[in-house]
Amino acid sequence: MMEEVSAGGVVTFGNTILLLKKFNGDWVLPKGRVEKDETLKETALREVLEESGVKAEAVKYIGMVHYKYKNLKENEMVYKTVHWYLMKTNSMDCTPQKKEGFVDAMFVHIDKAKNLVRYQDEKNIIIKGLKML
Repeated sequence: MMEEVSAGGVVTFGNTILLLKKFNGDWVLPKGRVEKDETLKETALREVLEESGVKAEAVKYIGMVHYKYKNLKENEMVYKTVHWYLMKTNSMDCTPQKKEGFVDAMFVHIDKAKNLVRYQDEKNIIIKGLKML
């Protein structure tokens, strides 16, 4: 089984959270793979910037999530760990990166964001992160 480590952010602006819409319609939090010689926090901040154009600052480490998925290219199961950071930004300007597979990016009210995100583990991370604010 392959292993993969990623990091991402719950980016807040006031009472809103940054969400990205994938080409398939799923709303997700920004995240991505850790690159060589990069800390988890650096990865999370870089991925937020790359995927949404948002410059954020990491406030606190929220926690990690584990799951398995099938890599269709390699036809192999992947054990993935995602480390999440609570972040703040001082602007709602965001631009979805089409080359990363995103068609929309927006700051959504906290209550709505929890219902919009596609995956239960991301809902849980949002809830956990908001308790730290």
